[in-house]
Amino acid sequence: MKEEFTEKKAENAENPESDNLTNDQLNDETQSQSGDNVSDWEGKYNELNDSYLRLNAEFDNYRKRTLKEKADLLKSGSERVLIDIIAVVDDFERALDNISKTEDIEAVKEGVDLIYNKFKNFLTRHGVKEIETIGQTFDSDRHEAVTTIPAQNEEDKDKIVDSIQKGYALDDKVIRYPKVIVAK
Repeated sequence: MKEEFTEKKAENAENPESDNLTNDQLNDETQSQSGDNVSDWEGKYNELNDSYLRLNAEFDNYRKRTLKEKADLLKSGSERVLIDIIAVVDDFERALDNISKTEDIEAVKEGVDLIYNKFKNFLTRHGVKEIETIGQTFDSDRHEAVTTIPAQNEEDKDKIVDSIQKGYALDDKVIRYPKVIVAK
């Protein structure tokens, strides 16, 4: 385009009257080319804007779908736990019915002991473990000190001497802190 302009300018130098006409023609050519550039830019803008809107909508659908899947997973996970615990509840109901009918206390104790063991197995199956306390070194991240007592000797310092309430962990997360007495 620059070459065309230079050639036409050279022609106009020979004929000054045609100068205005040639400049108008050049302006028309320049405007038509810039008009093409504007329509190219508008097309690219519209294409990118459409792509952005589609991507945004797709991400929003993905986010909603994953939230729904998480909610369903939590619901079905708790459902499995409840199904397992119903068996223990059934055992308790049978034991309560038989307690009033029986005279044999040893049989009742044995039945309650069986139910207790079944319930502990249920907890173990679902990742719940009792936190060891007595004789362990006190750890404020895993234990709750209720009180302290003087240590009998130097080896017993910062050791747990008694447990008032058991603590439990679900996998590695403490879900109930054990309440303990610590030797100081």
